[in-house]
Parts: sequence; C-alpha cells; structure tokens
Amino acid sequence: MINGVSLGSIYALIALGYTMVYGIVMLINFAHGDVLMVGAYCAYFVLTALGVSPLSLTLAFLTAMTLCGALGVFIERFAYRPLRNAPRLNSLITAIAVSLILQNGARILPFIGPNPRQFPRPEVSNISFGALSVSNIQLIVIVLSAALMFALNYIINYTKRGKAMRAVSFDRHAASLMGIPVNGTISFTFALGSVLAAAGGILYACAYPQISPVMGTMPGLKAFVAAVLGGIGSVPGAMAGGFILGIAETLTKGFLSSQYADAISFSILIIILLVKPTGLLGSPLRVKV
Repeated sequence: MINGVSLGSIYALIALGYTMVYGIVMLINFAHGDVLMVGAYCAYFVLTALGVSPLSLTLAFLTAMTLCGALGVFIERFAYRPLRNAPRLNSLITAIAVSLILQNGARILPFIGPNPRQFPRPEVSNISFGALSVSNIQLIVIVLSAALMFALNYIINYTKRGKAMRAVSFDRHAASLMGIPVNGTISFTFALGSVLAAAGGILYACAYPQISPVMGTMPGLKAFVAAVLGGIGSVPGAMAGGFILGIAETLTKGFLSSQYADAISFSILIIILLVKPTGLLGSPLRVKV
C-alpha cells in the first residue's frame, strides 16, 4: 500500500496537468509526459554538477520547474494556440507531433543522447514505524506530492488567477467579455501543469533512478488513464484516479505478477469507459445541438 500511494502520488501529479489543460481548452496534451522527461534531465544536470544534498535537490526542483513551466508556455503559444479554433483532431495530431519532437530532439542532443543514464538520488535509508518500514525516498515522494497538490488546490480555489481559470473553463467567451485575459489564463494553465510534470518527473526518477528520452511515455499514458478514471477535467478526480491506479498497479505486482501491471492499468481504463465514461468524479457534459 505504501508503494502504491508513493507511485499513485506521482501519477496524480502528472494527471493534474492533463485534466487542467483539458478543462480549459478541451485538449489532450500528449506531450505532457515528455515535459516530465525534460524536468528529470534538468534535475539530472543540476545534481550531477552540484552533488546530491538537500540544497542541490531543492535547486534541482526549482530549476526544472521553472524551465518546464517556460517550455509549457512556449508549446502552448506556438503549437496549440494557432489551432485553438481548428477541429480537435488537428490539435490532437499536433500534440502527438510535439511529443515526438521532444523525444527525438533529446536523443540527438549531444549532452543527452539516446542511452539511459543513472539518476543521482539521495542515499536510500529505511525508517521504521513499528512493524512498518518506509524508505526515505517514499517519504519524500509522498510528502512533496501532497504539498504540491495542496498548493494547486489553493491556487485554483483561493486566488484571483484560479478564479480566472475556473471562469475560462466554464465559458471562455463570456470570460473574455468580462475582461479576463483568456490567452494569459490558458498560458498560465499550461505553465502550472508543466511545473507539476517537472516535479513528477524528478520524483519518478528518484523512485526509479534511470532516465532516458522516452522515459515519459509510459508514466504519461498511465497518468492519462488516471485522469480519465477520476473524470477528465476534474482536479479532485485526477488526484483520486492517480492514487487508485498506483495502488492497483502495485498490488498487481505484489500478488500476481509484474508482467500484468500494465495490462491491469489499461484494463481499468477500458472498464471505466464502459461503465462510467465520465469517470468517478466527472459530470456529464451537456452539448446544445
């Protein structure tokens, strides 16, 4: 269960980026998982240069989150904004193209390359709570993920920018008539999602210390499953879906076989689409025809 909560918190962080972007512009940003990869590499270079310590780890998080936030704004401005009023299929194909550009661009860069690298992480030690033993890496992942989720919840529900995000999500045209800067709000949403993806990438690399240009593909897909499971467009749903998926995957590895873990994850997606297409916490969308 502890392993599941640890993995689920990472999925939840990444899923939040998917669900926020979809709630604002109705777009599945399939490049989101590759932003995770960029964040992990940013942290890798900082930790390689400075060594692993609490200060350098903090600096790695700040550097990766800042650069990935800027990358998210750049992607939205030049890849998605020109297609905002185009058919959704155009934006979906563009998202896949951006994902491939980030992956293959990282492969050909001389300071990254196609080969996997060992991620420098804090030395693993176990902390005992009675009969329970938890590693320091798991505690870092769970605590930081929870802190970032609470911070996101505060931004969305208790700040002026969060109110603008909710207004644009509800009715973009009415929000623009009320003086809300729609383009700026959408860019902020992409930046916020990319910041969470960067943090998720570092935490994922700490838990599974090997990084490569394609490392974001599977976590990105599973985070998408978590977003759909909880209800795409619902922030609490993305959190719940991430934890459910992480626990289900870890229990499968523990009691069945690790070979079935991916199959179970995507089977959950198929079942939820058949039984409740709107997800656990999603609400049906009424479309005027």
